[in-house]
Amino acid sequence: MANILVVDDELGIRDLLSEILNDEGHTVDLAENAAQARAARARMRPDLVLLDIWMPDTDGVTLLKEWASSGLLTMPVVMMSGHATIDTAVQATKIGAQAFLEKPITLQKLLKAVDQALTRNLPRKPVVFQQMVSATPAAAADLTVEAAMTGGVNLPPVVEMGPQARQQFELDKPLREARDDFEKAYFEFHLAKEGGSMTRVAEKTGLERTHLYRKLKQLGVDLSRGKRAASVAPGVL
Repeated sequence: MANILVVDDELGIRDLLSEILNDEGHTVDLAENAAQARAARARMRPDLVLLDIWMPDTDGVTLLKEWASSGLLTMPVVMMSGHATIDTAVQATKIGAQAFLEKPITLQKLLKAVDQALTRNLPRKPVVFQQMVSATPAAAADLTVEAAMTGGVNLPPVVEMGPQARQQFELDKPLREARDDFEKAYFEFHLAKEGGSMTRVAEKTGLERTHLYRKLKQLGVDLSRGKRAASVAPGVL
């Protein structure tokens, strides 16, 4: 797995990209501006940099050019932006960027760009400008990183989770609270059963993974709990 530096001035994007990349097994460092990116570049020697273009101090293209001119562009760089034009993308790839991802970034294209950048040998060749296709309900794989849903599913307040995972839920409380109690127990059960693997839990529960991340955060689920569990007897939902 790789050491990846994520450079973006938006806290929400940094946190979400960090969660996704960590779940893929990568080590992630974060920077919110060019100054922090320079320090992280010197400290961690990243295998890959995800670099936002529009930042408050020095923009990403200028930082990319700085690294290229000083001999520090020894790692692949994937540019990110929600406002840049195709001319900007072309300029970045001419300087040395591996790829250009337009925000909001789809999970599928993020992971594909990361995989391609990490497996491509130097000298690096520019890749085609990647344009996001708007997500639709029928295309869950193209749900965007930034627009992941946070809603829940309507499920019964009492559920059988198998011989070692039976739990009763209080009905004498508001529907929203009762539903949240069930959903938290439901996801904790599947996290433990799947050994903490977000990918397998997403497949098992039928949720797109960025939706799953947001849902677990909303419910206050301990994401390390599943990884600590040694084993869970199979149950029937």
